[in-house]
Amino acid sequence: MYDIVTVLSNKGSYMARQKEKAQAIKLRLEGKSYSEIKEKLKISKGTLSGWLQEYPLSSDRIKELRDDNPKRIENFRNTMLKKREERFDVSYEKILKKIAPISKRELFVSGFFLYWAEGSKTTVATVSLSNTDPAMLKFFIQWLALLGVEKKSLKIHLHLYSDMKIKKAVDFWSEQLKIPLSQFRKPYIKNSKEADITRKGRFGHGTCNVIYENAPLYREVLMGIKYLQSLF
Repeated sequence: MYDIVTVLSNKGSYMARQKEKAQAIKLRLEGKSYSEIKEKLKISKGTLSGWLQEYPLSSDRIKELRDDNPKRIENFRNTMLKKREERFDVSYEKILKKIAPISKRELFVSGFFLYWAEGSKTTVATVSLSNTDPAMLKFFIQWLALLGVEKKSLKIHLHLYSDMKIKKAVDFWSEQLKIPLSQFRKPYIKNSKEADITRKGRFGHGTCNVIYENAPLYREVLMGIKYLQSLF
């Protein structure tokens, strides 16, 4: 036989459990998911499954929970990102077999195509290229080296925005291009704000113009472009 203490203890536990069950049902009727109820009441999903099997959510509520579940959305995004990266990896390996390795002559010719598309052709006696992409300008500097231009002969002119940290931007380009600050001209500061520009893919460090002032090379570059134009 149970003593009175045991009986009362069991009765108390039963009543507490019934209270938890009632709270779980109430939350379920409010449209809460098992995970939300489990988090609030600290009750296992197995127990909730037994208590709430007669209280299914509507199909609309289930869809709503799925659409609003941050963890599910994040997992989905990560999965899609991984698949996208894997597709790009496959494409990279495929194209690598077609174009690598690149010879010095191919780099030399590529530079003329780059200058044809992006280089300045209006400033007489000056070979220059402006871009926001550091990699593009690093290639341009290497191409100039193939033409016999030393880095110490280059000048750098930055176009920045009024809301940018000017010194930080200048230091960024100096570090990226491995060119000392002594070769930088005073930057041009635009009145507009960098934060107002919503162009996708921008690099956020302003525009960098790499300049080499030399009339003979200017003519040589233009004649190289003229030859390319004659091919098409």
